[in-house]
Amino acid sequence: MTYNWYGGRLQGASLAEDLFADMGRKVDGMGMNGHAEDSGPEQRVVEEIESLCMNCHENGVTRLLLTRIPFFREIVIMSFSCPECGFHNNEIQSAGQIQEKGAKYALRVENQEDLQRQVVKSDICVFRLEDIDLEIPPGKGQYTNLEGIISAVREDLQSHQEERMQQMPEIGEKVAGVISSLADMVDGRRYPFMVSADDPSGNSWIEPKPGEAAGKWAKSEYNRTPQQNAQLGLGDDAPAPAQEQTEAQREYHATGMVPSLPTNGAQTNNVDEEDIVQDQIYAFPSTCPGCTRSCATNMKMVQIPYFKQVVLMSTVCEHCGYRSNEVKSGGEVPEKGRRITLRAKSREDLVRDILKSESAALACPELQLRVEPGTMGGRFTTVEGILTQIRRDLRSQAFGLEDGEAEVPDGAGDSMTQGSKEAWETFFEGLAQAIEGKKEFTLILEDPLASSYVQSLTAPERDPQIDVEDYERTEREEEDLGLRDMKTENYAEDGGQEAAQ
Repeated sequence: MTYNWYGGRLQGASLAEDLFADMGRKVDGMGMNGHAEDSGPEQRVVEEIESLCMNCHENGVTRLLLTRIPFFREIVIMSFSCPECGFHNNEIQSAGQIQEKGAKYALRVENQEDLQRQVVKSDICVFRLEDIDLEIPPGKGQYTNLEGIISAVREDLQSHQEERMQQMPEIGEKVAGVISSLADMVDGRRYPFMVSADDPSGNSWIEPKPGEAAGKWAKSEYNRTPQQNAQLGLGDDAPAPAQEQTEAQREYHATGMVPSLPTNGAQTNNVDEEDIVQDQIYAFPSTCPGCTRSCATNMKMVQIPYFKQVVLMSTVCEHCGYRSNEVKSGGEVPEKGRRITLRAKSREDLVRDILKSESAALACPELQLRVEPGTMGGRFTTVEGILTQIRRDLRSQAFGLEDGEAEVPDGAGDSMTQGSKEAWETFFEGLAQAIEGKKEFTLILEDPLASSYVQSLTAPERDPQIDVEDYERTEREEEDLGLRDMKTENYAEDGGQEAAQ
């Protein structure tokens, strides 16, 4: 059994598999008394603990269920009830490690089916109803669906509405409007609307569906700020011991820039030079987003034939084991975005190199696959490699499978609805056929910064299986990229005028 200490929590892969299982498998194996039918009392599925009731200060019972959410991770569901005063309380806590990055989910709710999507809201997650600018601040953890979380907010606001109308009528009228809007959302009279969940720990979630249309569901990851790390209890204010610093870090304190050993016999650049030499590895100090301690990031600029220069970046933290690999595209912002369409017809097409930048969306209509910008970060791999990575991520989250395992074990994913389970099984079957070269598909990279690339097998001549189309960016893309607020001409004059005012 391999254990890893990360984010202040002890993780054991085998132990997690033993203690946490899909809710459906737990229910199948549970008898009327909450015990596993083929095991003794020590194998109870639901744990019961005598607890103090904070309402009447008598003894009540807390029930704990350790379960696993398909396409998410392990959680602990807690339910407290007091037989003396009748007080009840339900909440959830994440049982997984704090993730390496924070995560934000967004969903466009368009019908009643979307309201039934599962939601995990951790105790530090901020949940928002964007259309009415309503924010649910961090608080009690919840495992429910969208309808449940909206209904709970409506009930909370209604509970003191009469007193509010008597004491603060102006505020009461505004709250009444919010309550009416929430009722319209739950009853289906206000479609569509947007919801989002922002969690610095990465342990909140809104359920996805296969074959989502563009702009329907999105997930983005981000590096936490020092304040967010402090909120999670991460970080160490004490400096790292001298013997734990790398050679590159020690040299940095003397020079300000640390080139590491050159590759392919290349000479190390002078640290005072401003230009970055191609195929030269450089290292510079950075802060680990996982544990906030000092680490080194390696950087190398390479030239992709018939494309442009890109920067490969790799960060490895010696303290907590955090690893990341990213690809950054350089150069000026082009006037137009670019859409690349590859028609993959054989195994030969699966070994084409592909660069997916952070700003690019990836879609395969025949496979019901869409990856929104920012979800996977920048990747430089092959067509087969990027499809395999997507399958590995989804299968491990959904069923706890390794990539080489073909069969889904009995009971895996039983807490899904039957329709969702069948849809995901069909999705994985199509994805496997595409990876094995048994199914033709179309791969589309849409990048508003034109920084993505698919290898041409006939370069510099046009490849008949690749279409490249430049398009005008939408206002939303311009806004998301910060280009509408960017000023590249006469900015010094404007700054002088503002200072004079």
